[in-house]
Amino acid sequence: MSEDKNRHNAFISHHHKDDSSVDKLQGLLKGNGFDVRNSSIRAFRPENKERWKNRQVSDETIKRLLRTKLKWASSLVVLVGKETHTRKWVDWEIKEAHRLGMRIIAVYEQGGTEADLPENFLKYGSQCVAWNTESIMKALNGSDEPFQLPDGSPRPTPPNAPHVSC
Repeated sequence: MSEDKNRHNAFISHHHKDDSSVDKLQGLLKGNGFDVRNSSIRAFRPENKERWKNRQVSDETIKRLLRTKLKWASSLVVLVGKETHTRKWVDWEIKEAHRLGMRIIAVYEQGGTEADLPENFLKYGSQCVAWNTESIMKALNGSDEPFQLPDGSPRPTPPNAPHVSC
């Protein structure tokens, strides 16, 4: 897929309680001239909320839908909040993105200092960055810079982390 350096098709994996942070992330990037188009499922949108609440969608249907949306994207962005590491679907999306050969980037939520990385990100993650436009866009553009902590300082790279270039 050919994209210019300021436009990316991404799947933003997140805990659905953090839906508003997805909007903030896209707004942060857009306000700095970057267009990140997101294919993730937004559970708190009115059309989805009732179906999720009543468990009207099977796990197999969810997986099929997520695979389609992941295949459209060129990278997976994991929005890391306080509870993200506990979410089974986030971990599944990371593993599936790895299977598809995608670049997997973790972005800590704005002000997120108590956030742990999901288990599968520690295995398959390509890049981990703070809530900072320059760092996020470098990661989306394939930078191989050191992993970061939520405050932007260097973080040890997980021993199994692949270095996938886009």
